[in-house]
Amino acid sequence: MKSEAVTVLGAFGLTSAISAVSLPLWRALCRRWGHVDDPGHRKIHVQPIPLAGGFTVSAGGLLGGLLIWILASSGVLGSVDVGSLWIGTEGLRRFGVLLAGAVGMLALGAWDDRRDLGAGTKFLAQGLIAVLVAIWGVQVPVPDGIAVLRQPLTVLWIVAVTNAFNLSDNMNGLCAGLGFIGASAVAAASLLWRGQSELACGAALIAGSLAGYLPYNYPRASVFLGDAGSQWVGYWISVLALLSVTPSMISNGGLPQSWMAVFAVVAVPLIDTAFVVVSRTWRGQPFWVGDTHHLSHRLARTGLGKAGAVAVLWLLGALLVALFNR
Repeated sequence: MKSEAVTVLGAFGLTSAISAVSLPLWRALCRRWGHVDDPGHRKIHVQPIPLAGGFTVSAGGLLGGLLIWILASSGVLGSVDVGSLWIGTEGLRRFGVLLAGAVGMLALGAWDDRRDLGAGTKFLAQGLIAVLVAIWGVQVPVPDGIAVLRQPLTVLWIVAVTNAFNLSDNMNGLCAGLGFIGASAVAAASLLWRGQSELACGAALIAGSLAGYLPYNYPRASVFLGDAGSQWVGYWISVLALLSVTPSMISNGGLPQSWMAVFAVVAVPLIDTAFVVVSRTWRGQPFWVGDTHHLSHRLARTGLGKAGAVAVLWLLGALLVALFNR
């Protein structure tokens, strides 16, 4: 356990440093490319803000993972038991599909940031990525009697969670902070209680990449995640939550308890999404058209302010994972 903890903590620390150090470079590149969020309707910034967050957290996670693998293989860090997730033909295929899905979500989001894709195009592309993941990557846990629903429910889960985090990117630090909390919860639970050190290390990479980014985005923002970053975060949290469900969890606590642990990781973004979808539909507004009726906006209008509203939602997310993600 000690060597595994060293590797997991090393993954977190190294990826945090990579994200924090590389962000100014990505920010400068995005300014040069004109890859920025311009001021406009429902926006409070008066200067173009570089959409560098997605490139920062994705590159940080990937480079951090590569360096951790090299250091662990050379014995500099403690080893990580890869368990059954990544070994053999099936494990390698799972790893490749999940990574390809993440890159696909990042590319789709970056394209949307540049071209402002329609909702139908986005949902279709996200659905295709989710189908590949559902077939060869990971599936939701369901009773054997309805096993035929595993793949459709997996597609629905990935698309729903990805868009929930995308929609939660409406205030500085909210999406990244909730992603950090969710990934950290999976890493801690996997390492301490579930014997999944390989998953703990992967989750630590995502948490670390967001930890390095957050100081640049909260409480004041010099960069934004953009759709590229928020979709990357949402995709990985949806996948990590599913991977964290082990056969022993299902046998010991049953599917309801397992699903409580999974839902806790993504509860705040999903609850907020359900709330705004219902409220927009009630008002006769397309649910994909943005507004200022998110939970964060309503909290901010109570006198908490934007930073205070985000902090409250972070606290709620942390309480939920502390209560149920074991």
